[in-house]
Amino acid sequence: MEKYLVVGAGFSGATIARLLAEGGNNVTVLDKRDVVGGNAYDCLDKNGILIQPYGPHIFHTNDQSVFDFVSRFSEWEKYEHKVLAKVRKDKFVPVPFNLNSLFSLFPSKAEQIKEILVKEIGYGKKVPILQLKQHEKAEIRAFADFVYKNIFYIYTMKQWGFKPEQLGVEVMNRVPVYLSDDDRYFTDTYQFMPKGGFTELITNMLRHPKIQIKLKTDVKKEILLHDGKIYYGGREFDGTLIYTGCVDELFDYKFGVLPYRSLKFKFKTLNQPSYQPSAVVNYTTSHKYTRITEFTKFTCKEQEQTVIVKEYPTRFKKGKNIPYYPIPIEKNFAHYSKYVDEAKNYKNLYLLGRLANYKYINMDVAVKNAMSLYEQLTGDEID
Repeated sequence: MEKYLVVGAGFSGATIARLLAEGGNNVTVLDKRDVVGGNAYDCLDKNGILIQPYGPHIFHTNDQSVFDFVSRFSEWEKYEHKVLAKVRKDKFVPVPFNLNSLFSLFPSKAEQIKEILVKEIGYGKKVPILQLKQHEKAEIRAFADFVYKNIFYIYTMKQWGFKPEQLGVEVMNRVPVYLSDDDRYFTDTYQFMPKGGFTELITNMLRHPKIQIKLKTDVKKEILLHDGKIYYGGREFDGTLIYTGCVDELFDYKFGVLPYRSLKFKFKTLNQPSYQPSAVVNYTTSHKYTRITEFTKFTCKEQEQTVIVKEYPTRFKKGKNIPYYPIPIEKNFAHYSKYVDEAKNYKNLYLLGRLANYKYINMDVAVKNAMSLYEQLTGDEID
């Protein structure tokens, strides 16, 4: 009989399930989809091109323990992600905005601006744009205002439906201005794509004799929370429930629906080997979509066809679309805290992952948080 129930077969759920199973525990993993992988799910299209139906995912981390753990389940292909922003007609600049972006947009003034930035802030530093906008030097403020308007403002409004100033600092800090010539989107030590894809990686992670997987499962019909007790399959469950989905759904929206951002994707197969100069191009000043991803550039393999997807952020509507991103503003955190307090009434319930924790986290952080929860649950340290 299972000792642990894990709801969700994405990175968070798969990691905690694997660790618990290796610790000798019986684990049942439930997911409403008919595939594992969560939003990192990928698959081959009809032409044999590996695509990511829920948007682009790239594995990157500075954490050796996370990389070592995940590497047990996949071989890797080296991949360093570079993103361009289309700022003007046929004008592409690297993002995060860096010194190469500066020289591309301001060829006549770039050296002077660079000198001031490096002197005042330091070469190699990453600076949030809102901090630059408040700098005491007028030249830096003028530079920051341009970058803010042309790289951040419209893009943020499209992505989140809020001005940059209205969002939590962690959102704006994700894409700072980088006072360096390094064009990479991430500067982490480990940057890779799994050779067989993310679905294969997570499938391997869940392949263990003590893990049972139940897909196409309506969790709300299987699990009931009532009066401090957890029921599974109509009987009281005396084990531990680890939940990685939307916490408001778990509690039947007792305190109302939490706000999320959703996405619409429009895929297109093109009879040409290449469409754009990088795997991802952000549209920061034009178009309703925020970015175009070209999946063949993740594998760097020559193919006669390519696949692109345009990404349109939209409001989340319960039962109509998928919640992708918790919206990080104070009133939403206060709203979420009511559900956290409710969860505390169930001593064997643990919330894990982006949706359950109502926090925008990367895949490596999802793995690390699951590792930490395992140590909390068992008292065992992960080697």
